[in-house]
Amino acid sequence: MTTKTAATKSATVGFTDEERAAMKEHARELKESARRTSAAAKAEGDRNDVLAKIAEMQDPDRALAERIHAIITTNAPELAPKLWYGMPSYALDGKIVCFFQAAEKFKARYATFGFNDIANLDDGSMWPAAYALTKLTSADETHIAELVKKAVS
Repeated sequence: MTTKTAATKSATVGFTDEERAAMKEHARELKESARRTSAAAKAEGDRNDVLAKIAEMQDPDRALAERIHAIITTNAPELAPKLWYGMPSYALDGKIVCFFQAAEKFKARYATFGFNDIANLDDGSMWPAAYALTKLTSADETHIAELVKKAVS
């Protein structure tokens, strides 16, 4: 009979390697943002960080993230791009409204475009807060633009 040691047990319960890496990345993002002195420097640095993170992605994640970024910056310019747990995200008054999660980040079969609870998407007692993405059609892009506009309304 094999018994589980505390080390074995803790390795199977808790956060995955990818989740731990995302938390470490978030800590680095906070430190880097805090080092920027002015609000303009923070905004420019955060925008550049998001664009650099998108550029690092492999296709098809990169293509999806580029389109999502363009849709958001065009349709909700009041949202500020910033990294959030290593993911491109978009904030209003410092609070994350929506984010893009690459499929490769957590070894998922699809990328995700999601909204946090600050987004004004309420529709009755139940509404979607995240969408699986494998590609973007023009209808999908229109729908995302409408959602982003509603989220910040």
